[in-house]
Amino acid sequence: MGVVGDYFSFQNGYAFKSKDFVKNGKYAIIRIKELKDGSVKFFTDTARVNPEDGFNVNKYIVKKGDVLFALTGDPVNKPNPLSWVGRISYYNYDTPALLNQRVCKAIPKNKVSNEFLYYFFRQNEEFYNLASRATGSASQANISTKTIEQHIMEIPNEDIRKKIVFILLNIDKKIDVNNRINDNLEQQAHAFFQEIFVDNANPEWVSGTISDLGVVVGGGTPSKSKSEYYTDSGIAWITPKDLSVNKSKFIVHGENDITGLGLKNSSATIMPKGTVLFSSRAPIGYIAIAADEVSTNQGFKSVVPKAEIGTAFVYFFLKHNLPIIESMASGSTFKEISSSTMKNIPAVIPDTETLARFRDFCTPLFVQQQILEKQNQSLALLRDNLLPKLMSGEVDVSDIQS
Repeated sequence: MGVVGDYFSFQNGYAFKSKDFVKNGKYAIIRIKELKDGSVKFFTDTARVNPEDGFNVNKYIVKKGDVLFALTGDPVNKPNPLSWVGRISYYNYDTPALLNQRVCKAIPKNKVSNEFLYYFFRQNEEFYNLASRATGSASQANISTKTIEQHIMEIPNEDIRKKIVFILLNIDKKIDVNNRINDNLEQQAHAFFQEIFVDNANPEWVSGTISDLGVVVGGGTPSKSKSEYYTDSGIAWITPKDLSVNKSKFIVHGENDITGLGLKNSSATIMPKGTVLFSSRAPIGYIAIAADEVSTNQGFKSVVPKAEIGTAFVYFFLKHNLPIIESMASGSTFKEISSSTMKNIPAVIPDTETLARFRDFCTPLFVQQQILEKQNQSLALLRDNLLPKLMSGEVDVSDIQS
C-alpha cells in the first residue's frame, strides 16, 4: 500500500489574466468549468491565448492522455459529488491546450499509467474520500496537489492494471464513438435547418410567434415538505439541474419523480412525448426533447409542438434563436423568460410542405441519436458497476488478453 505521490507528481496551472485572452489564440485554456463528466469540454466562450515569448509552454501544456484535477469547487459537503472540488478529467484531444490556475495535471513517476489513475479516482468511494478532505468556506472548497499526493492508493500488479484499463478504456472508447456519431448527425440536421429555413427562407412565409409553433407550457414544484409528493418511480419531473447533469438530447426522467398527488397539488403539467423542454431561468437555454411524457418545475417554458410543425423544427428554432430569447429576459435577482415573453417571441411559419420535408429528413437522425444515447447510458452504467469490482479484484481479469 502506498499513496498517490509515490506514483505521480502534479503540476498546477498558470494564473492567466483576462487581458491575455484573444479570440483566435493558438491554445485553448482549460479552466475548472471545462472539466465536465470525466472529460474536458470546450465551449464557445472557452478562453484562448497566444503565449508571449519566454512563456514556459511545456510546463503548462496539456496533451492527449493527460489526467486533470479541479483544485477548487463548490461548497464542501455539497450533496452532488459531480460538482465537487477534486473532480477528475481525461484529456482526449489531439490538439494541445494550456492549464489555468486551480487545475492541475498528473505527471507519472513510474509504470503506473495516467489511465489507471483516472479510473482509480472515477470510483465513487475514492472520489468521495478525496473531496471530503477539501477545506474552505461555505461558498468555496479547495484542495492542494499535496492533498492528492497524500491520498492512499493501493494498486495491483502491472499486468492486472493494464487489463483493468483495457476493459474500461474500451467501454469509454465506444461511448466516445457514439458521441461523435451523434454530434455528426446533429450537425447534419442543423445544417439542413440553416439551409432551408435561414439561408433560403421564403419571403412569403407568414410572420408569427412561438405560440403559432406550439403551446407554451410552464411547470411547478410540489411542496418539498410533503414526502408523499415524490417517488423514485412515478411521473417524470425535470429541473434545469437535471439538464445540466444529463447532457443527452432526449430525456425520460430526472433525479426525482413526482406522484399523482404531487402533480395534482402543484402547477406542474404532464406534457407529451416530443415536447421541447426549454429552461427559462438558472440558466436560460437548456434544451432537450421529452422521450416520453414528462412534467417540469417552474424553471421551464416548454413548447408542445403543433402536429404540422413538428418537434424537429421547434427544437432547432429554439437553438437558433437562443440569443434573441436570452436578450428578452428580465429580472433583478436573475434573468428569466416569462410565459408571455416566450409566447410572443417572433417566428416565421414555413409552409407545411417544407416543414414536412425537414421532419422527414430529421426523423431517422433523431431515432438513431436516441438509440445511441440509450446505448451510452447502458455502457456508462456497466463501466461504473464494473469499476470498483475490477479495482478490488472481485472480478478476475487474469485470463483476459489485453
